[in-house]
Amino acid sequence: MVVTSLSRIALLAIAGGFSFIAPSHGAGDVERGAQAARTCMACHSFAPGRHLTGPSLAGVWGRRAGSAAGFGRYSDALKRSELAWNEKTLDAWLRNPAALIPGNAMLFDGIPDAGTRNDLVAYLQAVSGGRVVPPAPGLPNLKRVDASSQVSAIRYCGDAYRVLTGDGKTRIWWEFNLRFKTDGSPEGPPAGKPVIVGTGMQGDRAAVVFARPEEISTFIRRECP
Repeated sequence: MVVTSLSRIALLAIAGGFSFIAPSHGAGDVERGAQAARTCMACHSFAPGRHLTGPSLAGVWGRRAGSAAGFGRYSDALKRSELAWNEKTLDAWLRNPAALIPGNAMLFDGIPDAGTRNDLVAYLQAVSGGRVVPPAPGLPNLKRVDASSQVSAIRYCGDAYRVLTGDGKTRIWWEFNLRFKTDGSPEGPPAGKPVIVGTGMQGDRAAVVFARPEEISTFIRRECP
């Protein structure tokens, strides 16, 4: 009888009194996980209490799903799931959020590569445990802007907004290209002192950010030059 190499390994294992076990994946690499986490930062921050499109990921390890303090946009499906975030549940979530919790609001198709998920889970655990300092949120602090970004007045006429800034300049915006937003976070603008920020394209789009929604209608005046 011909004994293959695999058979010899099995026979030696039995003779030696131990079982042959296939190698498993090692622990995730935190440094590689930090690189993978850059994708997450389009929608999440790692700063405590700093919520973006999605909740802050600070302290996510061991936290019950749908329970980050101060985040009020969780889906009912996630809040009802009773999951706690750990190695197993985070891996399943990152693989396919819709499969793990049907009906959740996460607009993310998942990460098919197991190694990348493993690295990202290791990074999330390291950040939650304080072993790694995550990067600061990418959003600017709107309490610290120069005069050219401080909005003094907004006038509306026809299809245009005229925005006067703290440096004494006025710029005219087509109404469809100027957005009005709010930021009530600690990095948002002071009450009653909105800020204008560019939003890309060819410099013809911007957003005026207020501290509270009720400021918007009271700040804008319908007035033609």
